[in-house]
Amino acid sequence: MIDCDNQDISLSRQAKLLDISRSSIYYRPSVNQIDIEIMNAIDKIYTDLPFYGSRRIQWELGQNHKIQVCRQHVQRLMRMMGIEAVYPKKNTSRENILHAKYPYLLKNITASVINQIWGTDITYIKLECGFAFLAAIIDWYSRYVVAWKLSPTLEMDFCVENLKTALKFATPQIHNSDQGSHFTSPRYTGILSEKEIQISMDGRGRCMDNIFTERLWRTVKYENVYMASYANFAQANAGLKTYFNFYNNQRPHSSLRNQTPSQIYFKDRTILQKN
Repeated sequence: MIDCDNQDISLSRQAKLLDISRSSIYYRPSVNQIDIEIMNAIDKIYTDLPFYGSRRIQWELGQNHKIQVCRQHVQRLMRMMGIEAVYPKKNTSRENILHAKYPYLLKNITASVINQIWGTDITYIKLECGFAFLAAIIDWYSRYVVAWKLSPTLEMDFCVENLKTALKFATPQIHNSDQGSHFTSPRYTGILSEKEIQISMDGRGRCMDNIFTERLWRTVKYENVYMASYANFAQANAGLKTYFNFYNNQRPHSSLRNQTPSQIYFKDRTILQKN
């Protein structure tokens, strides 16, 4: 969708219209098409079985996907995708031992009102000719996706931008994430601290601590990403924009008594504002 020869609209303007960074125009994944196909298969396996490590994923690839590949190759691709084999969760954000870690604050706590708890995470998005990464912030009570952003790389900026977008919309009491470097970075936690938001982080290897975001990823992939089979980044960005609008405003949730996230979120937001 980027026209490098367009004399009327600059590359910077085209990138802004597509809501992507200019640097992403020149980005090309450093993997071949065969590896991309294997990574997409790994993604499907891990979406269904997030507790599988490289050994079991290698077995699934050969047994159910007819892909014969050595375990070391699987491990390399999993590292590229941000999936850490040792722990039973998608660790798309790599840990930085120099960053401060925060305790998990949500044990035995159930969200009882909107903007009480927000959860965030990053996941891998398959493309026909590459891959991208998706970050989202979800309100635990209403399941409303407050903000999301797609990036062609795992660089820090897209998570910070996504948080800033969400905070223009509302402010939570507690923000929960994993211990990946994106979310432990002072650039990220500093924004939360300035807003006096309590910071909660999952324990290592505890994929259920951020269960609502994990469920969101499964829903997004099976209802949209796998079916759409996006050809490129721009197509995925546009398609996910349409899907998240559907998810928030039209898709009923059984856990919400068949109401949509926006019905719950904005109804309760109006009540809170009146009070």
